[in-house]
Amino acid sequence: MATAAQWIQGARLRTLPAAIAPVLIGSAAAYEMDSFLLFNAILAALVALLLQVGVNFANDYSDGIRGTDDDRVGPLRLVGSGVAKPEHVKRAAFGTFAAAMVFGLVLVVITQSWWLILVGLGCVMAAWGYTGGKNPYGYMGLGDVFVFVFFGLVATLGTTYTQAGQINLPAIIGAIGTGLIATALLMANNVRDIPTDMQVGKKTLAVRLGDKHARESYVLMLAVAILLVVILAPARPWMLIVLLLIPACLMPSWLMINGRKRKSLIPVLKQTGLINLGYSLLFSLGLVLSHGF
Repeated sequence: MATAAQWIQGARLRTLPAAIAPVLIGSAAAYEMDSFLLFNAILAALVALLLQVGVNFANDYSDGIRGTDDDRVGPLRLVGSGVAKPEHVKRAAFGTFAAAMVFGLVLVVITQSWWLILVGLGCVMAAWGYTGGKNPYGYMGLGDVFVFVFFGLVATLGTTYTQAGQINLPAIIGAIGTGLIATALLMANNVRDIPTDMQVGKKTLAVRLGDKHARESYVLMLAVAILLVVILAPARPWMLIVLLLIPACLMPSWLMINGRKRKSLIPVLKQTGLINLGYSLLFSLGLVLSHGF
């Protein structure tokens, strides 16, 4: 029987900045259009956080029963380590998804945007299909696309739309940026797991690119995400404060390129999560300060 502390570890709280970041950016974009709605933002944050935890439990279950996590370096996996029964982790995943859908439905009712129900169902199906089912797309190298689309574009633009009823250029740029950083976090995780993933036939994008190019793609994603704000700078000069993140990106980028031991890449996950949170805070602050410029 897993302890409460082990369940918290299994929820992988370090990944939660990837869920909060798009909500902050999307809300700031709505604020720029004088349409910020605090209650809607809170609902969007709850949906994003619960979906992230649900994905983590779903991945734990699916990878665990396939044996992918049997020889894993990194944070605790509930099923792979044997501390929790697979069916219990599966129930936790679907219970968390259900809670996310409840808050999402409340947001749909408030905004009267009924088509968002289909988006929500798509999010849950994609979350489960990442490593679950007979043909998980995460095992085919498409997991990175899922993270970019759902934890970047959908989460950010959806947050903006449920407050402002429209989207704008900052929302699009921010969605791309935070999506790239979230994808970089997944890449760091998958580079560390290349040896074990290859053994079980899990062909992640990192496996397909190969160790060297996968590491380089991490650095490229961070660079593009941060430099994209230059597009907004002419009309919103305060957006350049996002460039203050560049020094914070140097150490994890160096570790990704030069860290040969699998354990040496573990700190990169936490650092990348903090970079995503820092990116969202600075991006949002830049929009707020530029609003009255």
